Amino acid sequence: MKNIVFMMDIKLNESEGRYSASRSESYKYSIASWKKWCIKNNCELFVMSDLIFPIEKMSICWQRYYLFEILDANNIKYDQILLVDSDTIVHPETSNFFNFTMHKFAQAYFDGSWDWVIRSCENYAKHVFNGNMIRWWNYFDCGFMIVNKNHIDFFNKIKSFYNENRAILIKMQETFHTGTDQTPVNFLTQINEIECSKFNYEYNMCDLYRKELLGEDLLFTKAGWIYQFNAIPNQNNYDITNHYMKKAYEHFYGELK
Repeated sequence: MKNIVFMMDIKLNESEGRYSASRSESYKYSIASWKKWCIKNNCELFVMSDLIFPIEKMSICWQRYYLFEILDANNIKYDQILLVDSDTIVHPETSNFFNFTMHKFAQAYFDGSWDWVIRSCENYAKHVFNGNMIRWWNYFDCGFMIVNKNHIDFFNKIKSFYNENRAILIKMQETFHTGTDQTPVNFLTQINEIECSKFNYEYNMCDLYRKELLGEDLLFTKAGWIYQFNAIPNQNNYDITNHYMKKAYEHFYGELK
C-alpha cells in the first residue's frame, strides 16, 4: 500500500471571489510539483476534481473530509494520506515526511496571522462551541494534514458536526470571514483529544508576504520545504499568486509542459 497525496482542483469558473476561475489557474503548478515529489518518494497523487455536494450546501474545503470514501470508491489502497492545499509548491528535496508521523494525526504548526487566528477562535468559541476556548497555541493549518485509517471515525465526526451545524457554520463564514473548516477542525481535534504529531513551519510556510519572503528573488525557496501562497494582499483575480507559483515551479522544475 502506498502513501497518498490528496489534493483538490475544482473548476467552478466564477468570475470573481473565493471560487473564481483565476484562483484555480495556478493549481496546475502545485499539482505538477507534487506529482514529481510523489514519483521520487514512491507515493501516489490523487486529485479530487468533482464536487460531492453543491458549494451552497458545503464549501469545497469541507468536502475533503470525505477522502476515505473517495479513495475507497476509486479502489485505491493506502497507508497514510497527506491532505495538502493546491496553492502550495513542494521543494524537490523535501524529505519523505510520511516516515516521521508515528502514524498519528500529523499537522504543521501554523505561523501566519495570529490576529486572524485569535479572532477566529474567539468567534467560533462564542457562537458555535458554547464558550469553550481551545489552546490556540496548538493551532494548526489544515493545508497540511496527514491521516490514516485510524482517523476514519474522527473524520466521520467532523462530517456529522458540519451537517448538524451547517446553518450556523455558513453564517459564521459570511459574517466574520474567519475561515471555513480550519478553526472548527482545530476545536474538534482538541475536544476529541486526538493524538497528534507536529511538523515545523517549514512544512507549510504560509503567509509568505507578511514575512517578507515573497519577492522576485524567491527568498522563500531558501527557507523551507513546502510553500503556501496565501494571504497575499491587493490581488487582482489572484494574478500575484499565479505569478509566484509559476516562478517557484520553474525555479525548481523548469518550464511546465
